[in-house]
Amino acid sequence: MFKVIGLILALGVVGILGFAAAQPDTFRIERTVNIKAAPEKIFTFLADFHQWAGWSPFEKMDSTMQKTFSGATSGKGSVYAWAGKGKSGTGRMEITDFSAPNRLAINLDFYKPFEAHNVAEFTLVSKGGMTEVTWAMFGPSSFTMKILHLFMNMDKMVGKDFSAGLENLKTLVEK
Repeated sequence: MFKVIGLILALGVVGILGFAAAQPDTFRIERTVNIKAAPEKIFTFLADFHQWAGWSPFEKMDSTMQKTFSGATSGKGSVYAWAGKGKSGTGRMEITDFSAPNRLAINLDFYKPFEAHNVAEFTLVSKGGMTEVTWAMFGPSSFTMKILHLFMNMDKMVGKDFSAGLENLKTLVEK
């Protein structure tokens, strides 16, 4: 009886590991909102990390978070690092590609509670009095992350924060 249960458990673990290994090697999460403003007006809130406190939901997740800014004040070379004891963990962002007012790419490095190296990207497309703003994050999926993705839907978890941030940005810009 114990051998049968052990065999079933072993096959289950092998099945989960095999399914995880077959998952894509990269991921992409993105959300979009339409804002009644010119791309130039919106872009200023994205290109300057000091402005993120007014709209980013990640700014409010951890009251212990300590922030430091370095490099350029805004645009390419601007750096924002954070360290917290709660949900925020420890990480660093640096604007690496800057095509005002249409595209902004950020190297996004997490160190704690887990290490990950991704890219965040904002694209702004003018559409007749509105601007379509897309916030995306993409990067590699390690084997460990593939296993975690089987049990946690990262698109839903992070996507809801992206949607909330974009709605906050919309409210701020459209004032």
